[in-house]
Amino acid sequence: MQQRPAEAGHGEPGPIPPGDVGLAPGTAPTDRPFSTAGTPESAWRDWRPGWAEFDLTNPPRGVVVVAPHPDDEVLGVGGLLVLLRSLGVTISVVAVTDGDASHPGSPTLSAAELARRRIAEQHAALVVLGLGDVEVHRAGLGDGRVAGHEETLAAQVEPLLTPDCWILTTYRHDRHPDHEATGRAAALAAGEAGSRLIEYPVWTWHWAVPDDPRVPWSRARTVPLPVAAQQAKRQAVECYRSQIAPLSDHPADTAVLTPEILARLLRPAETVFV
Repeated sequence: MQQRPAEAGHGEPGPIPPGDVGLAPGTAPTDRPFSTAGTPESAWRDWRPGWAEFDLTNPPRGVVVVAPHPDDEVLGVGGLLVLLRSLGVTISVVAVTDGDASHPGSPTLSAAELARRRIAEQHAALVVLGLGDVEVHRAGLGDGRVAGHEETLAAQVEPLLTPDCWILTTYRHDRHPDHEATGRAAALAAGEAGSRLIEYPVWTWHWAVPDDPRVPWSRARTVPLPVAAQQAKRQAVECYRSQIAPLSDHPADTAVLTPEILARLLRPAETVFV
């Protein structure tokens, strides 16, 4: 879920908010752009949009969740994955990047060391969710450089899909280049395979505001999480120590996922766009 510079000009989102930085696709990331605290969780908590509940009465036989970075699968739909597994759904994960660029300039971990740590964290998080046996397909794309490689990624994802499966992916207008490119690639693969595409927002909760006209709220569905699923998701997030805690006291080693960010992603319900 790296805080990477976001793209503008993809339909609903419009201009990047003040305090956030735009970066052209393929440009090397040098900073964390979401430098402001973003919309506080208290504002979202006070909003009552009245979305319909996501229908799980006829679950698919299989689900493929596509995550731009190790942790996005948990932050976005970790609770939903727990529910789907309890319904007997076969789950597989596509790890688009290994997340090696979350701490550029770190004196503590090299990019290769960070990638190894995040891969291990992802495995530990999946175990906590009861998904330790799922197949994880590593696409091997560069962290921060997924944009421009949508067709390559789609070609890797499509063979995993069937017409009766669901593909869960980051929202195509999430304001993070990797998230948006991953969503576009997943949409391409879903279109070719005839699979159902379901998107999950991550950074949208940061830059958007309640009832924001730039967000397709009419497509939103809520996924209420039983207490056990909420607890499993929280414990899974704890596995990503490289993201939720500083690597050291050095400025380049600060935590990526601050308490403010986590508050927006550890709610008693998740949201998907259908």
